Amino acid sequence: MIPFSILDLSPIAEGSDAATSFQRSLDLAQHGERWGYNRFWLAEHHGMPGIASAATAVLIGHVAAGTSRIRVGAGGIMLPNHSPLVIAEQFGTLEALHPGRIDLGLGRAPGSDQTTARALRRNLASDADEFPQDVVELMDYFAGSTRRPVQAVPGAGLDVPVWILGSSLFGAQLAAHLGLPYAFASHFAPQMMMQAIDMYRSNFRPSEQLDKPYIMLGFNVFAADTDAEAHFLATSMQQAFVNLRTGRPSKLKPPVSGYLEALDLPERMMLDSVLSCSAIGSRVTVAHQLRAFIEKTKPDELMITSQIYDHAARLRAYEITADIQRAG
Repeated sequence: MIPFSILDLSPIAEGSDAATSFQRSLDLAQHGERWGYNRFWLAEHHGMPGIASAATAVLIGHVAAGTSRIRVGAGGIMLPNHSPLVIAEQFGTLEALHPGRIDLGLGRAPGSDQTTARALRRNLASDADEFPQDVVELMDYFAGSTRRPVQAVPGAGLDVPVWILGSSLFGAQLAAHLGLPYAFASHFAPQMMMQAIDMYRSNFRPSEQLDKPYIMLGFNVFAADTDAEAHFLATSMQQAFVNLRTGRPSKLKPPVSGYLEALDLPERMMLDSVLSCSAIGSRVTVAHQLRAFIEKTKPDELMITSQIYDHAARLRAYEITADIQRAG
């Protein structure tokens, strides 16, 4: 079977705090390394009560220092929030500390609401529409290009693979044009997934980094020893999405029996849409759903995310998923 990787938001559970989230992220990465996962990525979000990974590069360093083989990276850095030079220096530093293990996924969304995005802006001219130029500038810093009057130290000459992240056709077009690997956010925005896959593969141009298309798809897994337990555990993530979409972002809440049945029809329909790329159930059920998704989309890699309230149950979900991957 194709490689599986882990996407972590370092969730802050209700009744807990960020320090505990960081300990649990490292613990998950250490277990994931032993179970054979390919990468461990952390995502940049801001102003979210239930997400602790805002200082993404700092947290990547924490995880990379506590592991030895698994690749660690950003899934992703929201580049409009930052100077390309600063990101080149940060990830150049990470690559110098952990050679051959650092990935840099780049997105053009702010990773927050508009009020928070304005507070994050590096200057008044920051614009998500400048994302393609910012990506090229960042890649030039890693290459040590003489087109730039400033050098990234550390950064210049280091091999930090750059990925484009997206949930629309824009990212697919850019990744194909630049010859970069592409990660699609199908775990929460699957509506344009098949179109984006086709566009990326059809328009891919080989580059120094990559000679053929490479696509990774996000996928939610809620695995447990029984179907009933898995559906119960999934209600924490379902609550998080409903709360976020209704303007009430919160910490990750405990699971609730009968949660889906108590929702209004519009909320049920929203969850059915945004979480359609998910597997929920026992090992047998999840294995069937994973294989069906892989057969349909034919990705090169899956990025598994599992936002579960109880840390032990979360580890168990990833363990079951790793067993499925090893079994093929």
